[in-house]
Amino acid sequence: MQHAVGGPLPPPERSGRAPDPVNGPGGSQDGRPPVPPPPPSAPARPGSRLGVHRAVQAGAPGAPHPAAPPAPAGAPAWAAPGAVPQPPAAPPSVPPHRAEATGHVPLPPVAPLAPPAEHAAGTGTATLAVLLIGPAGAGKTTVARHWAQRRRVPTAHISLDDVREWVCSGFADPQSGWNENSEAQYRLARRTCGFAARNFLANGISCILDDAVFPDRPVVGLGGWKRHVGPGLLPVVLLPGLEIVLERNAERSGNRRLSDEEVAAIHGRMAGWYGSGLPIIDNSTYDVETTARVLDEVLARAIASPPSW
Repeated sequence: MQHAVGGPLPPPERSGRAPDPVNGPGGSQDGRPPVPPPPPSAPARPGSRLGVHRAVQAGAPGAPHPAAPPAPAGAPAWAAPGAVPQPPAAPPSVPPHRAEATGHVPLPPVAPLAPPAEHAAGTGTATLAVLLIGPAGAGKTTVARHWAQRRRVPTAHISLDDVREWVCSGFADPQSGWNENSEAQYRLARRTCGFAARNFLANGISCILDDAVFPDRPVVGLGGWKRHVGPGLLPVVLLPGLEIVLERNAERSGNRRLSDEEVAAIHGRMAGWYGSGLPIIDNSTYDVETTARVLDEVLARAIASPPSW
């Protein structure tokens, strides 16, 4: 018979046991000879570890079980007996930060924008946060990604539309009707993008966000982005001509493609940025490479003289 590993051993056979009423004295059902008794051993001193161990093996009633020494004070429950307790780790120091926080995680303050190196063209190695504004079809997502990829320092691209489309089940598509659900998902996506931008900046990584911010909605537009990212945010408007916007929008597919009426309406509202004081780039005749280079030059001037907004 096999016995479970770690369980008490069966009591040894005794030579002077009573005859088996079925097999006879010392007999067995298969006719094999009885198992000889184990050799005698020296008696164990009462109370010794060996005596207790044998008493437990023999299954003696009331035999005490050896108890493990108690764990030292302050040691975790899973610590091995006799382990040296380690002093509790000091709580991590939290840098002072403003009362403003995104979500439930307090974030460190955003470092002030550093001016670019004198020997470098454009923004150089500055750590900065950029908001690229433009209508659908302006090319802001493509330009933002190209500008982030060509920088010599770590830079992240955060696209509002990409974050908004993280919602798979229950996605509220504005093309199916602008309602409370689509508006709520836009607000949630903007807060999520702002949270990500703050985290990137806190770790020394620049970021550029792109969004179709309307000038006639300052509270949820520029004001909202300023609250989410921080006062050092640099907004730039990308506004090509209507014909270019319509042409680029026609090349889109899926829910990113809008009707010509919607594109014209959005472009007309974006014209309100003229006279706002924000830098505006008309990339009607620029390719992506040229637009990204002009954007970097505009940002370098904005760092030296930040726009008032």
